[in-house]
Amino acid sequence: MKLLVPQVSRAVWWWLGGGFVFRVIVATFLPVGFDEAYYYLYSRHLAWSYFDHPLMVALTTGMGWWPWGAGAALTIRVGALLLYPLSLLLLYVVARHLFDEKTGVLAIAIGSIAPIFWIAFGVLSSPDNALIFFWTLTCLLAAWEFIPDRFSSASSLRKATYQPTYRVALIGLTVGLACLSKYHGFILGAGLVGFCLTSDRTRKVFWSPWLLVSLVLFLLTLIPLWWWNAQNDWFSFRFHLLMRFDGDGTPNPYRPLDVLGTWGLGLLYLFPTIGLPLWWSTGKALLERIQSILQPPMSAGERVARDRLGLILWLSLPIAVGFTLLGGKQAIYPAWPAPGFWGMTLLLAHAASHWRSLTVRHWLGGTALVLGALALVALLHLNLGILQKPSNYALLGGLVPIEQDGSTTLLNVGQLRSRFAQSEPLTTALADADFVFTDEFYLSGYVDMALYPLARHPITAFSQDPRGFAFWHAPEQWRGQTAIYITLESLHPDRDELVAEFQPYFDKLEPIGEVELTRGGATAETVLIYQAENMNTAYEYPYP
Repeated sequence: MKLLVPQVSRAVWWWLGGGFVFRVIVATFLPVGFDEAYYYLYSRHLAWSYFDHPLMVALTTGMGWWPWGAGAALTIRVGALLLYPLSLLLLYVVARHLFDEKTGVLAIAIGSIAPIFWIAFGVLSSPDNALIFFWTLTCLLAAWEFIPDRFSSASSLRKATYQPTYRVALIGLTVGLACLSKYHGFILGAGLVGFCLTSDRTRKVFWSPWLLVSLVLFLLTLIPLWWWNAQNDWFSFRFHLLMRFDGDGTPNPYRPLDVLGTWGLGLLYLFPTIGLPLWWSTGKALLERIQSILQPPMSAGERVARDRLGLILWLSLPIAVGFTLLGGKQAIYPAWPAPGFWGMTLLLAHAASHWRSLTVRHWLGGTALVLGALALVALLHLNLGILQKPSNYALLGGLVPIEQDGSTTLLNVGQLRSRFAQSEPLTTALADADFVFTDEFYLSGYVDMALYPLARHPITAFSQDPRGFAFWHAPEQWRGQTAIYITLESLHPDRDELVAEFQPYFDKLEPIGEVELTRGGATAETVLIYQAENMNTAYEYPYP
């Protein structure tokens, strides 16, 4: 059984080791993001699946903080930090099998440098951590199954002859695990089907008994997803397929210029020195694939080369192009098309393997230095406020007034925890409360992470965008209980409106304290704390 690849070059270990150390440093000092705080709540409410995503992100987020008993920026990112080097190693093996050793090393280098890859897949806790691991594992199994080993001593005719093997069954399992990581996995499966349908060599897989085994394994792997949705009126499927695109009822025409903007943002997330050649090499490969359709290859080697390109394109373009086009209808998240970019990296790495060595060193080295410097400035600003004004550490007097600095929305969990613990009135009120609530689903994640070691009260969100909270807690369960209400001053400039919003649900709602979060000696955010006595009316969520 082909599982291990011997003689991995020293350059691979340097890229893996150096990248890992760099990402650990970033993960330690980068404040927790909105989505990460929310995914932390997944790991506090273990279930078969969730409103937004399947279950895998709960496991990858929880595996770091569960042993320590407290969530922090580094601990919730342990899963991302551990899985990404494995994903890079798998990408190297895929590139080496399809092309050569040099392409494999360059693929790891690109994956270690492009910001969208190492941030979304390798630092931030997200569904993409497990998705890209199982995505790449599926690509490797597909490459082993459908594309002959270019280092084989077998004859060209034997190389071109395809017979389905047990790996088809394993592909069903890994695609299922990709789907349990993120719904993008279904696009991966569709891409594999498209590849097999369009290749005369591999079409015979549809008559193989291994395909039936693959389908059974795929369906069995998805049992947690089926089970949760069946118990909750198929709500997650309905949300992603229908409700997400409903809007507020106002006309939402397709905007071609927004597609161009989405494509440009993708270049920015990849970084232009990587994004532009990535699309160039992919376009060149696509034209070559179209030419092979118009002029069918005759030799065995030409057919294998055709299928090699076809496999990469079918596993990359549907998601990369599809989500870019979706940008004309709605805003998309940076990570949505990223798995497609990941597959396209194979084409760029192969193209770069034919460049002059000096050109490649200048290209990768220069890009890495620029991005490293930008990452350093970003981390210093996020922790010390070197670009804000006022700040004790401001460079050139600061550039952005702190009131206009959007980065202050990333709350310092450790600071909130320590300052809350230093206030005796707040800790006493927290001890006397039955539960804690906020008015934003992501804010509940920050608050839970900060307060969980101090008092292990249930935390919920009373919001018209409740996400998982609409399924984790029954609104009626809080009636007759006393709560601590925590929110942010930036969300409620008018304190009277704040009180008026939630006063009807309680007998009494009064402020009991504030916690100032600072950066660079200046106040970045003020946390408002209220005591809410005897909840008399259940809060109504818009769903399920």
